[in-house]
Amino acid sequence: MSDDDFLRVEASDCPMSSCAAPAGSPCRTGKGKVAAQYHTARFRLVPSLAKALNVPIPAIRKPGSVWVELPRPAAAGTEPAGHVRIGYARASTLRQSLDTQLDSLKAAGVTRVFSEKISTRATSRPELERAVGLARELRSSGVAVTLVVHEHKRLGRGIELAALAEQLKASGIGLEFLTGELQGSHDPSGIVFTVLAALSGMEREYIRDRTLEGHESARTRGKTIGGATVTDDAMLSMALHLRDQQLSLRDIAARLVITKGKKKGQHPSPATVLRMLREHDEKNAAAPANG
Repeated sequence: MSDDDFLRVEASDCPMSSCAAPAGSPCRTGKGKVAAQYHTARFRLVPSLAKALNVPIPAIRKPGSVWVELPRPAAAGTEPAGHVRIGYARASTLRQSLDTQLDSLKAAGVTRVFSEKISTRATSRPELERAVGLARELRSSGVAVTLVVHEHKRLGRGIELAALAEQLKASGIGLEFLTGELQGSHDPSGIVFTVLAALSGMEREYIRDRTLEGHESARTRGKTIGGATVTDDAMLSMALHLRDQQLSLRDIAARLVITKGKKKGQHPSPATVLRMLREHDEKNAAAPANG
């Protein structure tokens, strides 16, 4: 850290509601004193300090003394010099296509797009972090920035979405969704946005709970969960023969053919072969014990 890092930190208001120190002033404690170090949520707004464990408040700010609001920097409050829109697209799995999202962002005039294929539940989404990092750097240089996304579900739901929105708000970054329930430009601090973000999280939990309830109800009635089986006794017999020849699951699957259903004529997946052989082995292992 350099001697003037505190100036970079103080270029933005402190996003901590218990502090809310305006730009140009150090952070403060709940007892009205100048804090010994800047709040994490504030110094992480500075890209070069985002990974720092702490940023101390310099002696010139007199930590421990009674907090007094200082004049804002000359650049604070001035009109943004231009406007940049940064796009973000995400698919949950490698098999899903990003084409719809990318086409939507292109049609909206967004030229700089970060994209990735990763689950929303992943603790780290590198491309989203890069997009937000670039947005912060541009915003700190005096440019107005908006993060544009095809639909809010691409960013997250519920608490995840609200937390990310709060980070964007703290950095002065706008948020825009091109479609979905939250379509349009939003003030991340607005009550409407907060409520809708929370409802989107409840929607996912509701769908999950209903699905689990349906599965449990089907099991009690003796029904099989999942799609129609593609295996049969003839396929199992051939798979066992090929396994005895030390063939891999992939090679075994390539030599088997589905004889019924919508996938008739296709090869089963290695995962299907593994499941079929495992069920056979477990059944044979249990037979002596039951006898």
